[in-house]
Amino acid sequence: MPTAVPQAPAVQTTRKVRRAAISGFFGSALEYYDFLIYGSAAALVFNKIFFPNTGATGLLLSIASFGVAYIARPFGAVLWGHLGDKLGRRLALVLTIGLMGVATFAIGLLPSYNTIGVAAPILLVLLRLLQGLSAGGESPGSSSLTVEHAPDDRRAFYASFSMSGMQLGMALGSLVFLPVAALPEEHMLSWGWRLPFLLSGILTLVAYLLRRKLEEPEVFTEMRHRDEHASLPIATLLREHWATTLRVALCSGVNVVGTIFNVFALAYATGAAGLSRPVMLTVVALGNLGAAVMAPVVGRLSDRIGRKPVFVLGALGSSLSLFVLFSAIDAGNITLVFIAGLTGMSVFYIMPIGVGAAYYPEQFPARVRYTGMAVGLMLGLLGSGFAPTLAQAISVGTSSWRPSAWICVGIAVLASIAALAGPETHRITTARLGRR
Repeated sequence: MPTAVPQAPAVQTTRKVRRAAISGFFGSALEYYDFLIYGSAAALVFNKIFFPNTGATGLLLSIASFGVAYIARPFGAVLWGHLGDKLGRRLALVLTIGLMGVATFAIGLLPSYNTIGVAAPILLVLLRLLQGLSAGGESPGSSSLTVEHAPDDRRAFYASFSMSGMQLGMALGSLVFLPVAALPEEHMLSWGWRLPFLLSGILTLVAYLLRRKLEEPEVFTEMRHRDEHASLPIATLLREHWATTLRVALCSGVNVVGTIFNVFALAYATGAAGLSRPVMLTVVALGNLGAAVMAPVVGRLSDRIGRKPVFVLGALGSSLSLFVLFSAIDAGNITLVFIAGLTGMSVFYIMPIGVGAAYYPEQFPARVRYTGMAVGLMLGLLGSGFAPTLAQAISVGTSSWRPSAWICVGIAVLASIAALAGPETHRITTARLGRR
């Protein structure tokens, strides 16, 4: 009987990192498909279903319900970070995907305000909070696991697939609403809006099966074998790595550009500016789809020239591109709307987002890496979650998008300063990441 030839370590490592990258891609795609269809529904239909008879206030409340998930995200970051740093990255990632899938599917089954009264918006907000709790651990977990599996010179390339999946999920979340938005309004409001949420049940099962095959990174298993893990990761993080956590939080503030593009621009264009829903949904979908394609390119570029220059160029460029986008919306110039949306998202915005997938976890040691990235990222995203609500409130009072765009520029400048203040990590070995 022939003796089995053991696989070379390099082959095993390549297989592990590819599996981690693919799992991160599909898991993030599902998480953010679930997350973004809520944003599309909040901008287009939830004001009529869950907040009826309230006029412009109804749209404001609907968009505000999108933001409440960001309140739960920091708590999710602590929960999943604790599980991921203590018991394993894989367990936390399996649980996050399950929670997101259940919450999203349940939203698709909710009765309307006209059926059960005030209980409808209350249940909607509670399920949205569960979505936020889940999202608090998804991208930090998949990014940390992939970075720990990846070769030293390709960490950003492989980690960027999680961000590519995130942008694809957002694109799908917009595309799936195209046929819904084309329905007669009666059908869209009665059953059409539910279909994207119910579809997530199938996607959740696929993502769960992929997550079950993940393996723990060697750097994590060695740390547990040496019993070097933190007994309470959040306490260790705040005591020893608070400055790094603050820096990551400031960097992740750049995500405000994405939520303004995906939610507020959609509501503004189809409301005050009078653009058709299918046109603006297509712009949002293509912008995110282009970003999904470009994420690995951006990751590979930062592996070659460094994290900081790519991050800063993208942060500043994406925030300034909002001026072109909204000016084109006001002018009704559909061609320029498409060009500005694609350039802003697919070229500039994906730069800091794609780089952050590696740059954020690289700044922490393995014993608090999941918690550190999760807490820092989710604190930074708090402002992003409520940015569409603030922008909508400002636009109602002033009929202008410019104050919101300037706020995005200010946040991008702060994020750039924070990124420049951090270490350049692209040439540091994985074993030495986060060491002082």
